[in-house]
Amino acid sequence: MPHREQPLRVPDPVLSRSRRSAFKRVVRSLFVIALVTSVIAGGAIVYAFTQFTAKGPLVAGTIYQVKQGSKRAIGAQLQDAGIVSSAAIFTAAAQVKGAFGNRLKAGEYEFPANASIDQVLSMIISGNVKTYKVTIPEGWTTQMAVARVAENEVLTGDVTAMPVEGAIMPETYVFRRGLTRQKMLDDMQAAQAKMLDDLWSRRSVSDMVKTKEQAVTLASIVEKETAIPEERPLIASVFHNRLKQGMRLQSDPTIIYGLVGGKGKLDRGLTKDDVASDTAYNTYKINGLPPGPIANPGRASLEAVLNPPDTGYLYFVADGSGGHAFAKTLEEHNANVAKWRAIESTLPALPTTVASTAPVEGGLPVPPTPPPTPVVVENPAAPAPPAEVAVAVPADPPAAAETSSTSAIITPVPKPTKLAAAAALEPGTWLMVANQLVPIPKQKPRQ
Repeated sequence: MPHREQPLRVPDPVLSRSRRSAFKRVVRSLFVIALVTSVIAGGAIVYAFTQFTAKGPLVAGTIYQVKQGSKRAIGAQLQDAGIVSSAAIFTAAAQVKGAFGNRLKAGEYEFPANASIDQVLSMIISGNVKTYKVTIPEGWTTQMAVARVAENEVLTGDVTAMPVEGAIMPETYVFRRGLTRQKMLDDMQAAQAKMLDDLWSRRSVSDMVKTKEQAVTLASIVEKETAIPEERPLIASVFHNRLKQGMRLQSDPTIIYGLVGGKGKLDRGLTKDDVASDTAYNTYKINGLPPGPIANPGRASLEAVLNPPDTGYLYFVADGSGGHAFAKTLEEHNANVAKWRAIESTLPALPTTVASTAPVEGGLPVPPTPPPTPVVVENPAAPAPPAEVAVAVPADPPAAAETSSTSAIITPVPKPTKLAAAAALEPGTWLMVANQLVPIPKQKPRQ
């Protein structure tokens, strides 16, 4: 058998020692570079995070208007204004947060002292801009409300359309810089319209208040008659009962509005001439409601007018405690008046006025000022009460109501019966009490 020769095996190549050393050096260098890079990057991250959360350069709270722009531009704005210490860190952080859908919102911000970049950025992303407030008190006239809006220095622009009386909802309104004065007034009117629509849909009466306009008018009178919330439904019931029985409202605030209009304040007490003034708003002279509101009523007064309680009250007078005493008959009312006069005689001397309490502005009592020369009146003509109520002096019935779209919702009443003898407190006369001339009230809802 022939002998086979085995194939020759080629030996493996042998790397030189120098090539192995070069490879190791490369690997070692790359590792060192990566390590150094990581250390530097880590240090940069730590430094950036420290700067991101560290106290900022503001030494006091600052209001600043952030303008619309790119993240880089806003960062530069803030650094130039001394609000952040590094525009680069702010921009980088904004870029990172922007990847999650967060956007920077322009506006006026109130940055606190030492606010960090983190705090500043969070405020701008959330749009937590500075807000301002303007308050319109209940019972203010539209003229007074517009004057407050016009004098506000944060609002912009001019008032181009004056709201009508009673069209503004008394409230505290929150707004941002840049809002126009006209937009503010438009918002106030929209709020009042929305509130009135809601209350009107839940009203319980419709005989004496047939339209929303009439509701606002009567509510404005209620608003000006008392500053005590609990009394508004009672006073609303008095006026409803008077309207039902054909009695005049005889509300002092309506006289004042007829004299001064939207100014809202008479600056003195009422006189006999004021009560006798021929204005469309003088409810001592006209039947039913005046032609429009005398102020801007609040929700409580509107609710009271649209849902008055069934009380039977026809009169009310100050009770000496800041509130009023209510009565269903003239006799009860005269007794309440006597009590009030007894209390009044012990008080420090005040200027004599027709009203038993001071005029009001914005629903709050305003101290009266002395009227012109006091006038003594003997038995002035008084509006007629319901036929079944006896009165202490003769009086002529009110004239027939003039037909209009806003008033004329009641009819004349029969002439009252004359009593054989006058009562001890004869309505319509003036007496000297504690060295002052004081009126014995006529048949009116407020003395």
